[in-house]
Amino acid sequence: MKLTVSTALLAISLCIALPATAQVYQWKDENGKTVISDKPPVGQVRDQKKIGTSSPPSSTNGQKQPSLTDREMDFRKRQKEAQESAEKNRKEEASSGEMQENCKNARNQLKSLESGDRISMHDDKGERYYMDDARREQEIEKVRKFVEASCK
Repeated sequence: MKLTVSTALLAISLCIALPATAQVYQWKDENGKTVISDKPPVGQVRDQKKIGTSSPPSSTNGQKQPSLTDREMDFRKRQKEAQESAEKNRKEEASSGEMQENCKNARNQLKSLESGDRISMHDDKGERYYMDDARREQEIEKVRKFVEASCK
């Protein structure tokens, strides 16, 4: 019983595999009609083409076409480069936004210092004191240097 089932399966698989390797030809006969057949044309014909051959596609200009593995590796490489580029751009944008915020804060601090209003600060013990004129000039000079160096 097993022998007949195995034989039947083998016969079916051969029947399926044979058409897969067959070649199909297309041509125009002497009357101008398009003919499609599994057998090559006999005699002189116009516009003969092989369709559905089982051979691998021919290479162009004598160059070997990349295999599926090579194309997959190239795709993954391009994908990784695109992700790295997007990450780099995101970091640059974040850094730029942070720098703009720092410049804005420094300019506001400079404006406050130059206004002449009393400015209170806290010492190490947490007690509040008011900034004297000498300390104010030092802070103004320090903030101006930061603004000139960082804000362009």
